[in-house]
Amino acid sequence: MLEKRGNIVPINIEKEMKNSYIDYSMSVIVGRALPDVRDGLKPVHRRILYSMIELGITPDKPHKKSARIVGDVLGKYHPHGDTAVYDAMVRLAQDFSMRYMLVDGHGNFGSVDGDGAAAMRYTEARLSKMAMEMIRDINKDTVDYRPNFDESLKEPSVLPSKFPNLLVNGSNGIAVGMATNIPPHNLGEVIDGVVTLIDNSEAQVEDLMEHIKGPDFPTAATIMGTEGIKEAYTTGRGRIKVRAKASIEEVNKGRQQIIITEIPYQVNKARLIEKIAELVRDKKVEGISDLRDESDREGMRIVIELKRDANANVVLNKLYKHTQLEDTFGVIMLAIVNGEPKVLNLKEVLTHYLDHQKDIITRRTQFDLNKAEERAHILEGLKIAIDNLDEVIKLIRGSENTQIAKTGLMETFTLSEKQAQAILDMRLQKLTGLEIEKVEEEYEDLIKLINHFKEILANERLMLNIIKDELIEIKEKYGDERRTEITRAIGEINIEDMITEEEVVITLTHFGYIKRLPADTYKSQKRGGKGIAALTTREEDFVENLITSSSHDYLLFFTNFGRVYKLNVYEIPEARRQAKGTAIVNLIPLSPNETVAATIPVGRQFDSKYLVLATKNGIIKKTQLSQFESTRKSGLIAISIREDDELIKVKLTDEDSEIILITAQGMSIRFKEQDVRDMGRSAMGVKGINLSPKDHVVSMEIVEENKDLLVISEKGFGKRTDTSEYRLQTRGGKGIKTYNVTGKTGPLVGAKIVTDEDEVLLINNYGTVIRLNVSNISKLGRNTKGVTLMRMEEDQSIITIALMASTENEEVEEGLTEE
Repeated sequence: MLEKRGNIVPINIEKEMKNSYIDYSMSVIVGRALPDVRDGLKPVHRRILYSMIELGITPDKPHKKSARIVGDVLGKYHPHGDTAVYDAMVRLAQDFSMRYMLVDGHGNFGSVDGDGAAAMRYTEARLSKMAMEMIRDINKDTVDYRPNFDESLKEPSVLPSKFPNLLVNGSNGIAVGMATNIPPHNLGEVIDGVVTLIDNSEAQVEDLMEHIKGPDFPTAATIMGTEGIKEAYTTGRGRIKVRAKASIEEVNKGRQQIIITEIPYQVNKARLIEKIAELVRDKKVEGISDLRDESDREGMRIVIELKRDANANVVLNKLYKHTQLEDTFGVIMLAIVNGEPKVLNLKEVLTHYLDHQKDIITRRTQFDLNKAEERAHILEGLKIAIDNLDEVIKLIRGSENTQIAKTGLMETFTLSEKQAQAILDMRLQKLTGLEIEKVEEEYEDLIKLINHFKEILANERLMLNIIKDELIEIKEKYGDERRTEITRAIGEINIEDMITEEEVVITLTHFGYIKRLPADTYKSQKRGGKGIAALTTREEDFVENLITSSSHDYLLFFTNFGRVYKLNVYEIPEARRQAKGTAIVNLIPLSPNETVAATIPVGRQFDSKYLVLATKNGIIKKTQLSQFESTRKSGLIAISIREDDELIKVKLTDEDSEIILITAQGMSIRFKEQDVRDMGRSAMGVKGINLSPKDHVVSMEIVEENKDLLVISEKGFGKRTDTSEYRLQTRGGKGIKTYNVTGKTGPLVGAKIVTDEDEVLLINNYGTVIRLNVSNISKLGRNTKGVTLMRMEEDQSIITIALMASTENEEVEEGLTEE
C-alpha cells in the first residue's frame, strides 16, 4: 500500500475489482437481463413499448420505420447499442418466438430457419393489440416513474400489464451468475389460473395446474410427460422434454415417408435439417433416401423419404435420439421481485402478478376518484352560480377586473378559487334551461360514481372482482386454443388407469372407521332374510353412513371446523366384509377435536348442483358444488366459522329443495333453498334462523313429501310429525314450535327425516345403544313432548341419534345392489 501523495488515493486493487464487479453484476441482473415478475418485461422491452406509445404508433395507426423507433429508444431511455434494441424489438414481432406478439412487424423480421431480420431502415412496426393491454391505464398514475439515464425524462419502472405476460410470453436471459428460462403459456389457461387464485387464495400449485396444464409453445410440438412440468411449477426449476410432431405416410410402391409439421421451441429448422443430413452422410442413421423442406406460408413440412426396406418407427426414434427433433427445455422461473432476483413457483408468480394488479386498480380508482371529486367541486360552484345568477352577473359587471371579480365571488358565495374561475370561464350558453339541467344530471352521476370508487377502495373483494372481470374480458378477446399437446412419457403411468372402474360401497361408522368393499358383497335378498353383517366393530359402534359409488369418484369430507377434504374413492383401503376398517384420521389430516360432520359423494365431473351447509349458531350457506372441485387432500375452508360456532350438517341439493332447521329448544323453520343466495366457498353465510339466547341448531334436513320429521330429546323422549304441519316461512325468522321442551324431556339432541321403513339408533353418554323401528314411534302434533323411547337414569342423557345404514337392517330391500 502506498502513502497518500497529493490527490492520489492508494487503493487495494483486489478489493476495488470485487466491489466494481458486484456493482456491475447487480446492474446486469436488475437493469438488463432479467424480467420483472409484475409485467414480465426486461427494461429494453419495456422501453420499446413505452417509446412506441409515446410516438403514437398504435394498432389503428400506420406502421413506422423501425429505425425511427430504435432511435427514439436509444436517445431517450436505453443508452446501449442500436443492434441490441433492434434485436429485442424484432423478437417481440416474431410469431415463432412470442406466443402472443407485442409488436406488429411489417417486412422481413426473420424466420424459424435462423434468418435474421432485414436492416432497421427497411422494416416497419407498430404496437399490437395485445401490447395495448400491457399499457392500458398507464396515464392514470397506475405505475411509478423514474428518471432516465441523464435525468432529462422519466420512464415507467413497470407497465400495468393487464394480463400475466411473464407466463404468457415467457422470458429468457443470462445475467451474471444466474439465468432465467420461462416458457410461454396459453393465455386462457393462465387467466383461468389467476381467476382460481382470486376465488381461492389458499389454492396450491396442484390446484392451479388443473387449469394451467403446461407450457404452450408458439411452434406447438408435443411435451412428453408431466413430471417435468410438475417439478418446474412446484420448485421453479424443471426439465421438460419436447418432441417434434411427426407422422408416417405410405407412398407408392409400399415405401414410407416421415412428415415433420411442428418442431420444438427455439430449434433452428435449417440447422435441424443439416444435422439429419449429416447423420445420413455419416451413416449414423440408415434407411433415409431423401430429405427436403417443403415448408411454405401455409405451415411447416419437412419430408424424410425412407428406403423400401426401412422401418419408419425405428428411423424416427433414432432421429429423436440424435437430433433436436426431441429437445429438452430447462425451466428456470427466475424473475425480479422487489428489486431482487428470485426463483419462483407457479403460485408465487401468479400471487405477485395479482398483488401488482391490486396496486394498479387501487391507483387507477384513486385517480378516477380524484378527477371525479375535482369535477364535482366545480359543478357545485356552477350550481351556486346558477342559483344566484342575478347577483353573480351584477358582481361580475361591477368588478374592475377579473381578479377583483374572482375575489368577490369567493367571498360572497364562499367559493374556492377553482370554482370562482370556472364561473368566470362559463359561457353564456350554459345559462339556457337545457344546459342547467345537464349540470344537475352530470352532478348526480358524478356523486354515484364517487360513491362507487370509494366502495371499490374500501372493499378488496370488489377490487378482486374487477380484476377478474377484466382478465376474463381479455381471455374472451384474445384467447385461443392450446397449440402444444401434452402426452404421457414412456413409462409414465397414471395410477387411476390402473384402478378398475367398478361399483363400490363405502361404510363410515359412528366412531370414524371407514372401508371400501365391492358392491356385490351385499347380495340382494328377499324380504324376511337376515341380511349380512357389514362389519365387526366395537360393541357400541355402528355404520352411520353407507355410500354406493364408483371407484373413480370422489368423496368430500366436511368437518365441524368448517373444512373440507377430498379423497379418491379408490384411496380408501379395501377391507373384508367383517373387518373394522381404517380410522378416518389416517386418511385425512384432522386436527384435535375435529370430526367429520358430513360425507358427500361426487362424480369426476362436478356438476351444477349445490351444497347447503348449516352451523350450530343458525348460519346457513349455499355454494355451487363446482367451487369444491379444486379441494385437495390437505383440506380447504368450506365455510368461514366464528370461534363459538361449528358446522353440523351438509346436504347436496338441486336448487329447488326446501330446508328445515331444528333447534335444541324445540323451534324449527322451513324455507325454500332459493331464499339462500349462492356464495363463494370461503364466505360465512347468512342467518337461517333467529335463535333465542342459549339455543342452538341441532339438525338441518331436506324436506321430502310423504315423510315425517323425527325429533329426539336429551332425556329419551321423541315423536314424529308429518312434514306438512311445518308451513313455509321466510329465512331468518324465529320459526315455529316443533317440540314442547320441558325439564323432564330436556332439550332436543337431533332430528331426522324418516319413513316407516327406517330404523333409528339412540346412543347415550354411557355408550348404551338402543335400536328402534320408526314405525313404532308415535306420530304426534308439533307442540307435544312425545313418548319415552329410551329410559335413562338421572345422570344419563342421549348424545346422538343416527339412521341405520341399510346393510345393518335385518331386512334388505330386494334390488338394493346387483350380485
